[in-house]
Amino acid sequence: MTTPRQTTEVAIPYRPHVGPSRQYMRDIILGVNDGLVSVFLLITGVVGGGLAAREVLLAGLAASAAGAISMAAGEYMATKSQDEVFESERELEIEHLEFHRDVELDEIREMFGEMGLGKEDVEGIVEALDRDDEAFLKVMMALEFGVVEEERRSAYTAAALSGFLFLAGSLPSVVPFFLVDSTGTALLIAAIGSGIALFGVGVAKTFVTRKNWVWSGTENVLIATAGALISFGVGAIYNALA
Repeated sequence: MTTPRQTTEVAIPYRPHVGPSRQYMRDIILGVNDGLVSVFLLITGVVGGGLAAREVLLAGLAASAAGAISMAAGEYMATKSQDEVFESERELEIEHLEFHRDVELDEIREMFGEMGLGKEDVEGIVEALDRDDEAFLKVMMALEFGVVEEERRSAYTAAALSGFLFLAGSLPSVVPFFLVDSTGTALLIAAIGSGIALFGVGVAKTFVTRKNWVWSGTENVLIATAGALISFGVGAIYNALA
């Protein structure tokens, strides 16, 4: 693992971090990608099963609504539960700092020592933290539980992002069946629209991950394509045996 080092030469310009939206990237990507993939796979499966365009449309609308509600509700409960656990741990840490301070000071010495800091440096940090309870609490929460106050997520924001973006992601699969009576033609349009959107999501996330945008977009499309082939095959087999 490389470590930062001071240099008098500037090789590349300074690049800022993502910022406050970073903790919601999971909800953004999961919401829109799940809407794109899961609804398209369902549409593909029922088309393979021989359903008419009107029936496919109903299935798609039901999947869009159910998926958006499920995503929002699930993300709300998961995020709220996680935040409640963090809050409980924070209260317990306050209790430890008040009644078992020596134990906490030893823990902080051990953690900074494991990072490779020398004994004198560690003792300097410990003495500084021992004088500031708020700083001590924040450091312990970050190092012991991986909780940074600025990275905590709102359950309402997470739920809204997941649900709304799932619904948005389902549109390329559902809209063609509003407009076209032929299931084959509508499925082709849905495949093209979903493929473009999936590639776009893969590209968009590289603005944050700073990975190769071509591969990121292509990977997203390939995963959905493999799933669609399986889904269509399941539907076709059912149709043949029914």
